[in-house]
Amino acid sequence: MEKPRPSAGDIYGEDDSDGIERGVEADVGKGNQDLEKGPSSHTPPAQLDWDGPDDPGNPHNWLLGKKIMHIVVPAVISLTASFGSSVVSPPVPYLEKQWGISSTVALLPLTTYVVALGLGPVIAAPISETYGRQVVYLFSTPLGAIFTLGAGFSQNIWSFCILRFFAGLAFSPALSIGGGSNADVVTMQYRTVASTFYILSPFLGPALGPVIGSFVTVRKSWRWTQWVLVFFAIFSFLLTLFTHETYKKTLLLRRLKKRGLPPPPSPFPSTTAKLKFFLTVTVLRPIHMLVTEPIVGVFSLYVAFNFAVLYAFFAAFPFVFESVYGFNVEQTGLVFLAIGIGCVLAVPTVILCDIYLYQPRFRASKAAGKAGVVAPEYRLYPAMMGSVGLPLGLFWFAWTAKREISWASPVVAAIPFAWGNLSIFVAAANYLIDTYQAQNGASALAANGLLRYILGSIFPLFTLQMYKGLGIGWATSLLGFVTVVLMPVPWVLFKYGKQIRARSSYDTLKI
Repeated sequence: MEKPRPSAGDIYGEDDSDGIERGVEADVGKGNQDLEKGPSSHTPPAQLDWDGPDDPGNPHNWLLGKKIMHIVVPAVISLTASFGSSVVSPPVPYLEKQWGISSTVALLPLTTYVVALGLGPVIAAPISETYGRQVVYLFSTPLGAIFTLGAGFSQNIWSFCILRFFAGLAFSPALSIGGGSNADVVTMQYRTVASTFYILSPFLGPALGPVIGSFVTVRKSWRWTQWVLVFFAIFSFLLTLFTHETYKKTLLLRRLKKRGLPPPPSPFPSTTAKLKFFLTVTVLRPIHMLVTEPIVGVFSLYVAFNFAVLYAFFAAFPFVFESVYGFNVEQTGLVFLAIGIGCVLAVPTVILCDIYLYQPRFRASKAAGKAGVVAPEYRLYPAMMGSVGLPLGLFWFAWTAKREISWASPVVAAIPFAWGNLSIFVAAANYLIDTYQAQNGASALAANGLLRYILGSIFPLFTLQMYKGLGIGWATSLLGFVTVVLMPVPWVLFKYGKQIRARSSYDTLKI
């Protein structure tokens, strides 16, 4: 495949891109006026960069508190976006009754929203690269709230589905550029810590959605699931007002204007060329990598299947706990807290792997004069551990969800599944970025996200039929068998990743 020309960001000496997750440091009271300080640069505009390693305008040099704030805000918006996906699962029986529809049709508002979460980054990435990250956050969150407000007033299932789709489309940018915001403020060395806390948020959202959604549905109405999401969006937007721009290209362009210097020449001869480039990078390249790069294709399939099983639980848990244990809607919603606990437990797992298994190699690389470059395979330890948690949790759930066994057993079984799911996802994100580096790494993650949300939107639609047809034990075991088949993925990449990378048609890390 012919390699595309350098991106606009490359011209500004950019070392990170939208898909990269890194992380941590902030002081909200201090604005971007730092960029205007310091002597005027005599460097030719085409090579304009920071004034030096200690440039106060560089987000990498911000105070710790200010950095943390700029990691927390995208995380909160991402939590809001993912919370919105699952908050509509408890009202499914109420929608069936009110509009006289089947359970499958009643799940479509969840499906359309999740599909939109996967499509949104195609729009958000080029906008953030052209105008910066802050404007995307400031515009997308209120827009998502408006569509959600309309969804709450829907008078039929089809208007509900359509408005939910556009709400998901509006909320989704944080899920794609939030990692880029992390990369803007944190150096490579601390990527794992920052990205783990950031990635936790969109995984906690689906766990919290059914909990809150069940209570407001029973005690108010299903429409309150949408009002609650609006409240989340308002809170997220208010936090965004205390943040500043972090994107290097945008900050440097503002500095140029302040210093009265002309902007660098555009790498694109025309608007058509620019549009063609963005289409290639944001749409075609991820799809090409998905089907031609074994690392991207297989790892994306593994992560996407795990993600899809998580969304299948939104249909499976109500069926299992209501039919077997006689749980009501609120009690079933509380079951999803186990998934939240599993996700939280993944955080120390990933961080400990980073501290004791990755950082020593990073320090050794720096001491050897190799600039801290470490083989990407050393990012895979959390995935190798998590690969055991997935089948363990699924088979445990499959054969203990019985009337003669306490409800606590299948509830606890969800914890190792969620722990393994998030551990694998964080490791996959870091591995893909380390392997394919800046621009191609963003495309690899985009491919991962596209497949993830497509499968996540489809699985709930047939889960109920599968559980009724096969029974709880064999339906869940079927999912468990697939995780067993996919279990070797991180282990094989750990052993043979270097050889596979060497045969890639894209630029990969050669170490």
